[in-house]
Amino acid sequence: MTSAEVPPDEPLLADAVTASDAPDVVFALSRGGHRTILSGGTAPPPPLPREDLRYEIGSATKTFTGLLLARLTHAGLLSGGEPATTLLDGGRPAGATPVTLAHLITHTSGLPALPAGFFLRGLPAWRTNPYARFPAPRVVDAYLRHRQRHRPGTRWCYSNYGVAVLGHALAAATGTPWEDLLTGQVLRPLGLDGTALRADDSGLDAVGRRRDGETPMPPFDAGGFQAAGAVRATPYDLLTFLEAQLYPDGAPPDLAPALRAVRRPVLRRGLTHRHVHTIAWFRHPTDGGPMYFHSGATLGQQAFLGFRPDTGTALAAVCTRRFRAHDPFVATAYALLAGDRPDPPGADGTSRAGAGQP
Repeated sequence: MTSAEVPPDEPLLADAVTASDAPDVVFALSRGGHRTILSGGTAPPPPLPREDLRYEIGSATKTFTGLLLARLTHAGLLSGGEPATTLLDGGRPAGATPVTLAHLITHTSGLPALPAGFFLRGLPAWRTNPYARFPAPRVVDAYLRHRQRHRPGTRWCYSNYGVAVLGHALAAATGTPWEDLLTGQVLRPLGLDGTALRADDSGLDAVGRRRDGETPMPPFDAGGFQAAGAVRATPYDLLTFLEAQLYPDGAPPDLAPALRAVRRPVLRRGLTHRHVHTIAWFRHPTDGGPMYFHSGATLGQQAFLGFRPDTGTALAAVCTRRFRAHDPFVATAYALLAGDRPDPPGADGTSRAGAGQP
């Protein structure tokens, strides 16, 4: 290929891979239906091509869970207004100000980031897999014992705990385990065969690294927080997922209404209501229109997913290094998607949501 034939996005992606400073990095861009995928890193290449591996996307899993809720709502199976307590314990009254499914997905439930007892329970595995020590029954039990400090819907607080509870409530409402529910309602219809909810011995899972960029991390185990952070996927699958967000009319008919729904703002907060949220995405303005994004991290990997309808652009970026102070990865991915906005968001923590945790 001559220099004149180099895809126009390739130099941008090459710069982004270098700037990310991680053992393994993949930037996958779709613009106007044309895909450009570039990989690299500071470590020797793994046995399989980096772009063929599955990466832990941490909190970006919430975009899948938000789409799942929208799918169930548009199918008429749920309204979003159901009290989570009633679904998880049918014999318990909902109370005067119940936490609903909508509160849980929009981080307005009043729940803290993590449940009471999480730190004590997870401490023995704090540097490896603390979430694995808090399985589903503990998450549900902690929720049913939780005493509200704030009325639901009045305050925004990013909560892995809340979205984890949502996953269990959806499973209870449908009588289907969350893993099967997500697979049947979202992954399979979109053809996401390179996406899984746990690591296996296939050799397809990328190996995460500590902050030093060298020490390997064991595969992330989300425990009872699956809906908040369990997804691992190939860059190809992540692009397919994002392209469905860009072009909902080209998606399977049963999913198209839900894909359109997850673009709609449902919450505005902050000074002058600058921070806009849908049930799946953070939304920021650009000169041409809104961009939608979500980042995520586990103890050894990071991810950034985003798309811009105005330019027909989708970006999936992944890397294998634990989030560090002033880490360049998310900032680089955000700036690449935003184009005319080189500085990433930081004041509200949205660019780092889930850093170090799902």
